[in-house]
Amino acid sequence: MIFELELYKINKSCKFLVKCTSTLVIINVGYLAKNIRNNMSIFSKILSYFLLRQLEINNLPILRRIFLRLRFCCEGRIAGYVTAATKPKTEKKASKVGRLFVSSCLITSQVILADNLPYPKIQGDILVGNNPSPIQYTFAKEEDTLLDIARAFNMGQNEILMANPKVDRWLPGKNTKVNIPISRLLPDTPHNGLVLNLAEFRLYYYPQQNKNQPRVVITHPISIGRVDWETPLGDTTVIAKNKDPIWIPTQAIKDEHVAEGDILPDVFPAGPDNPLGEYAIRLGVPGYLIHSTNKPFGVGMRVSHGCIRMYPEDIELLFPKIKKGIKVHIVNQPIKVGWSDNILYIEVHPSLDDKKTSYGDSLDIALNLIERANNYKVLKINGGALKRALTRRNGIPVSLAKRKAL
Repeated sequence: MIFELELYKINKSCKFLVKCTSTLVIINVGYLAKNIRNNMSIFSKILSYFLLRQLEINNLPILRRIFLRLRFCCEGRIAGYVTAATKPKTEKKASKVGRLFVSSCLITSQVILADNLPYPKIQGDILVGNNPSPIQYTFAKEEDTLLDIARAFNMGQNEILMANPKVDRWLPGKNTKVNIPISRLLPDTPHNGLVLNLAEFRLYYYPQQNKNQPRVVITHPISIGRVDWETPLGDTTVIAKNKDPIWIPTQAIKDEHVAEGDILPDVFPAGPDNPLGEYAIRLGVPGYLIHSTNKPFGVGMRVSHGCIRMYPEDIELLFPKIKKGIKVHIVNQPIKVGWSDNILYIEVHPSLDDKKTSYGDSLDIALNLIERANNYKVLKINGGALKRALTRRNGIPVSLAKRKAL
């Protein structure tokens, strides 16, 4: 099966080939010197009727994300590295940003497909992604929801909502600015194998560094267990991998559904109705998996029976990279502190505890982490910035202090 999509009939164009399972998708993407927005009505229709539906129907979630990203880029809706108070001054300016970003996407397609972030070059630094300030953002279209935008940029529902607390998740509104934070501090764990930080609803994968290639860290949003079905903490390993898994609900899960008037079958065969999706990675903790989902809008929430859920396009990329026996560290770290280029940052997420953690408790934890990060030496920090970070708890790294270069 071959799909061919030609966006623009122009002289200069780029051909982008993507191999997805047995399907080869050929995309001719051109960039215009001017008036790029004049073509967006046709482009939006193609996305609406061909991409977002047909790609989902044909189990091509990776390509769905590619085109969602390209749609934002071509429309000049990516405003990266622009101050939060600044908007594109003219349509021509915004179009230029879009053209440049499209070219970047085509050259560095891995960044689109999986959040492959360069590992910090300075030993001891733990901030990955772009500089947290200013925050990258985009503009919503009339038909967008925040969840659509979150999935396009490999964010979970919790992340997009925390970064945009005043924006309606279902009807953000045309031209509404939507923050897209893409920087984060690495969890305080060994930087190897898989790390699942439940408090930030995010997975980190540290692949082995290839010779003569820079080290990277891959990160994806996840769903975790509900309050009454908590995901267990601790260290384990990957013991098995399954493509097109079947699901056999436990008696406890079946009883829960019966109480809600829903009778589950004894076995869910592989297919679109299987809650495990197309990929499952079995952990050493009995009964717990990292798997795909047929309900992607739940990614970034506490909705599972303890398993880890991922966007279908994310686990499709991760699955072949993960080997049997790889270490898995499952932690709960709502507050992270660390350095980047001699600047100390703090990143705060809401606590998973049933009872809301008090400000005083959070402050004690933060101060202990700050002391440890600075080797228990005296450090002058920005108290106002620390208070704002602990109060807002939006998962965005905030700078607290600066030290002399080591």
